[in-house]
Amino acid sequence: IQLDFQLPIRFNLEYNTGSKEKGKEFARPVMVHRAMLGSVERMFAVLCEHFGGKWPLWLSPRQVIVIPIHAEFNDFCDEVRQKLHDEKFYADVDVSKATFQKKVRNAQVAQYNFQLVVGKSEFDNGSVNIRTRENKVEGEFKVE
Repeated sequence: IQLDFQLPIRFNLEYNTGSKEKGKEFARPVMVHRAMLGSVERMFAVLCEHFGGKWPLWLSPRQVIVIPIHAEFNDFCDEVRQKLHDEKFYADVDVSKATFQKKVRNAQVAQYNFQLVVGKSEFDNGSVNIRTRENKVEGEFKVE
C-alpha cells in the first residue's frame, strides 16, 4: 500500500470540502493505492542504470557463448554447451556460417559475459579458450 501525493496533482483531482471559507472550498486528495511490483520495478530500473547492459554473470540473460572456429567443431561445442547447461549456466553455441571475427563481434555486441572459443588445439585437448566480454583472453581451460 502506498500514499501518492503526485498523481492527484497530475490528474488535477480536487474534492469539495464543504467549507464556506473563501479559498478552502476545494482540497487536493491523497491517493492510496496498491503497488505490488513498484519496488521491484524501481530496483530493476536502478540495476539497469547501474550496469548499463553489462550484467554480472549471476544476473545476465546471456552468460556464455561457445564459438567454434570451424564447423567441424560444432558437435564438440554443443557438448560443452550441454555441460554448462547441466551446471545451470545459460549457454549458446554460434553455429552460423559467419566468419570467426564476426562471431566474436556478435557475441560482444550481445553482451555475453564469456566467449568460449574452440579451435583445433582446444578440440584435441578437450578444452576451450576463454575470453571475457571486454575481450581479455583468460587462456585455455579443460572442460570437465
